[in-house]
Amino acid sequence: MNVKIVETQEELEDAYHVRMVVFVNEQKVPAEEELDEYDKVATHFIGYEDNQAIAASRLRFVEEYGKLERICVLKDYRGKSYGKQLILAMEDVIKEKGYKKSKLNAQIHAEDFYKKLGYETVSREFMDAGIPHITMIKEF
Repeated sequence: MNVKIVETQEELEDAYHVRMVVFVNEQKVPAEEELDEYDKVATHFIGYEDNQAIAASRLRFVEEYGKLERICVLKDYRGKSYGKQLILAMEDVIKEKGYKKSKLNAQIHAEDFYKKLGYETVSREFMDAGIPHITMIKEF
């Protein structure tokens, strides 16, 4: 998979499409919650395989953290380390900007995935868009 920072409107639309398929169609997150005001200020990432958009995420800088958000991979492409590739690309940008920590709100079922990448759980379970989540952080 080729992961890149979104640079064009077409790439941004590809990222939004992947997010809508995963979060709205598959996980039943309301569309009005999936796309929000932070999309305008975030750095977006898109992953392509054979010129098809298959993964997406966004990154914001909040307080002392690089905040990883909206991380998703299309169902047919899961289990191939594409999510890990997205995370590593986002972490590279966080480090390049001089930040020492990253933070994310993980869906409960993905907690072990993030732990394997060095993230530690720092919150109790909470609901976001009707899905149980926890907050996790990683220090570089």
